[in-house]
Amino acid sequence: MKAKNKRSDGDQLLAMLAALDNPHRLRIVAALAEGGRNYVSQLARELGISRPLLHLHLQKLEDAGLVRSQMELSADGKALNFFDVAPFDFTLTPAAVALAVRSMSDPERT
Repeated sequence: MKAKNKRSDGDQLLAMLAALDNPHRLRIVAALAEGGRNYVSQLARELGISRPLLHLHLQKLEDAGLVRSQMELSADGKALNFFDVAPFDFTLTPAAVALAVRSMSDPERT
C-alpha cells in the first residue's frame, strides 16, 4: 500500500476502505480516473449530484489520500478547484490485512 501521509499502514488502509465504501465516491474516483482532472462544478454536472454533496465526498476521498485538489484561477479571474486521482495502489489480501492491523493506532476500534 502506497500513501503519502503520516498515518500508519493500518490507519491508512482503514481510511481508504472507508472512503471507498460509498457508491458516489466510487463514481467520483472512476470519473477522475477515466476523464482526468476536473473542476468541481463540471464534475458535479457530469455525475448528476449537487456541488455541496460532491464537496463532502471529495473531502473524504482527499483525507484518505485517494484524490488531490489544486485551486486555480481561470482567465476571467474565477477560482476553480480542480481534482484528480492521487496515485495509489494496494493489494488486499489476508496477509496485508493482518500486517495492517498490527500497525493500527487503535486496533480495538470498530
